[in-house]
Amino acid sequence: MEWKSRRKSGFRWIVVATAGVCAFIAPPAILHATHEADHRYTVEGFVCNADGKPSANTEVLVKDTRISYGQTVTTDDGGYYKAAFHLHNDNLGDPLLVEVKGEQQHHKIQFDAKDLESERKIQVNFGSGCVHDRSAPPTWLWVVLGVVGGLVALLVGVKVVRSQGKRDGRQEKGQAKRKK
Repeated sequence: MEWKSRRKSGFRWIVVATAGVCAFIAPPAILHATHEADHRYTVEGFVCNADGKPSANTEVLVKDTRISYGQTVTTDDGGYYKAAFHLHNDNLGDPLLVEVKGEQQHHKIQFDAKDLESERKIQVNFGSGCVHDRSAPPTWLWVVLGVVGGLVALLVGVKVVRSQGKRDGRQEKGQAKRKK
């Protein structure tokens, strides 16, 4: 009876540990400016210094100059920023101003007005050298998954070896009884 409770508690431990790791790794939900993809317009990008390194904690002004609506966001440690706007189809073609440290870039708000499901966005970068693909999983995720996978494999291996040892011990006892 003791073995069964240990086995169940071991299984529970695996389930709890896996859930804990998944909760830790899962990125928090990004707060959206609106309720529907066709009302959301995202301006994102990277700000890099002259030496190509990310410019952290830098203010970025993003503004639709036709409707005089804008917002100031701050870059993260990787120089990345993201600003979300609530725009509609009639905002198509509006002038967009993105400004960092006095440097301005002028763009037009562009999207397919008939596509109501795809994310509407533009990437505006300042400088070069620190821009990377944000859709790729971060390196630390692969390290954590490798460690978790290794621990699971180790746990399964220990369980298999222990069960074989117990089975072999039972067989030896049975053979010893037959020899007597």
